[in-house]
Amino acid sequence: MKKARKVERKFSKRSLPPEIKITIKAGQAKKGEKLVVLRLAEVCSFTDFFVIMHGNSPRQNVAICEKIEEDLRKENIKPLNIEGAVHAEWILMDYGDFIVHIFSKRAREYYALEKLWGDAPMLEFD
Repeated sequence: MKKARKVERKFSKRSLPPEIKITIKAGQAKKGEKLVVLRLAEVCSFTDFFVIMHGNSPRQNVAICEKIEEDLRKENIKPLNIEGAVHAEWILMDYGDFIVHIFSKRAREYYALEKLWGDAPMLEFD
């Protein structure tokens, strides 16, 4: 169940929660590409943030997923569920307050979550 949490009005790289920053750093460490964070707190009720990125192969996507999970576990943050790691076209890591999406490039273009959730504020990371 999603816990109630006050979301800051200002949305910047600096204002992101620590667990999102850990996720971004882990994704970047494994060369996740076109990483974006969407703040969904004002537009949906099931989570506060999406972290979206893609890799260039199923193996890379699994490595990104494993690194994120490992780094968050060090902070005692555990996923509610992880789906899609077998085929690694779209790995979904559900942490309740935030959801991580790791796509293949093709799947990312097809599902276009950034466009689907176009009303949500977005931050891009290189």
